[in-house]
Amino acid sequence: MPPVLVWFRSDLRVHDNTALAAAARRGPVIAVFLRTMAQWQRHGHGANKLDFWQRGVAALGESLARLNIPLLHRDIGTFQGAPDALLALAQAHGARELHFNHEYPLDEQRRDAQVCERFQAAGLQAVGHHDAVAFAPGELLTGQGEAYRIFTPFRRAWHRALTPERLAIRDTPPPQAPLPIATDPRPGDLPALADVPVARERWPAGEGPAAERLARFLRCRAHHYAAQRDFPALAGTSELSPYLALGMLSHRQCLQAVLAENDGRLAEGDAGLVAWVNELVWREFYRHVAAGFPRVCRHRAFQTHTEALPWRDDDAGFAAWCEGRTGYPLVDAAMRQLTQSGWMHNRLRMLTAMFLAKHLLVDWRRGEAFFLRHLVDGEFCANNGGWQWAASTGTDAVPYFRLFNPTTQSRRFDPDGTFIADLVPELATLPTAQRHDPPRGVRRQLGYPPPIVDHQAARQRALATFQALKEA
Repeated sequence: MPPVLVWFRSDLRVHDNTALAAAARRGPVIAVFLRTMAQWQRHGHGANKLDFWQRGVAALGESLARLNIPLLHRDIGTFQGAPDALLALAQAHGARELHFNHEYPLDEQRRDAQVCERFQAAGLQAVGHHDAVAFAPGELLTGQGEAYRIFTPFRRAWHRALTPERLAIRDTPPPQAPLPIATDPRPGDLPALADVPVARERWPAGEGPAAERLARFLRCRAHHYAAQRDFPALAGTSELSPYLALGMLSHRQCLQAVLAENDGRLAEGDAGLVAWVNELVWREFYRHVAAGFPRVCRHRAFQTHTEALPWRDDDAGFAAWCEGRTGYPLVDAAMRQLTQSGWMHNRLRMLTAMFLAKHLLVDWRRGEAFFLRHLVDGEFCANNGGWQWAASTGTDAVPYFRLFNPTTQSRRFDPDGTFIADLVPELATLPTAQRHDPPRGVRRQLGYPPPIVDHQAARQRALATFQALKEA
């Protein structure tokens, strides 16, 4: 039988991989990875994500080698080179088919469509599979036949329509007979970004570490997830987002693990497990939003009327936010966590995004780009969806007046100031009660800045700005 190409992208695993399983049923497999550095940088991916990606590809190569599947690397710069590179590989090795798993941002969809057209013109077949979602975009629609705009009705429809077949684990191919094709040498390291330190030690790459982290989460944290996930000083979250973003772990593996722990249920039962499933459905929802409303992939607001918002040009405020010196301790601790570790606690992502977009009225797109530049789990759909939600330009069902008070959030979710003391060490010697909002004189003594904006004044300014837009 002629060989079959499998094009790996953000699905860096051999277990439960839809494209790989389908290809292995059609013939011996040759794996391909296209490194598109210029495109990734144009999309804003930073050093943490790119380093994790490269280490994930190396781990994938080791897993494939155990199955006697060679992995070929090609450096093509941008997505435009994908059709030529893949067709050349297919023709060189006599492959009649190419299999891949869909990605949902607009540029990726266009790239895949061009690859399919090129293969069809050459008399070959390119087959895409919906692997990262339980339902392909367009399968779940409102009563009016439209894509969902709000999460809660989407979640209800998702649970109603879910069947065991949707969550069936794909077979891992058995080792195949060796092919007379050598795996390519691992490509050279990616160029470093001097202003983004790589947090490599915290994030070991590959599906092995991903599976271990999932098992540890279910064993130690999952049942407490609902009660602890909002407290950044606690190890209450799964920290699986980098592995899900690059497909070192599948949503099916996660959901099957929940079913095993929760008496076969996803929507009810253990509160911690149900809350975590909710987060997995959020990830899928934002992929549906990107596919159903492609304007969000063009740096545009989901709610089109908010494109008229008069964002402020405040470079000094933006720099203070980036550097963790806003004078709001929990905001500053969160931003320092991001720049030092390449990751940020989920509640703090909401808090810091809302602070930039509403307290400072700085365009959310600047913050979206900064996050993507630093996050090891940076993924367009989730990052864009989260930022637009926080800025009230996106899918949030609550009107624009949602605006977190950073000091209240600090007292509620870091009551002892433990997280603050760890990330803002200049405040570590203060009594617990003062860590959330140190007195002005104490701030001067410790070299910690005063708040760059008054919360109440910022709130009134944001409300007035959104209200004026509503009335226009």
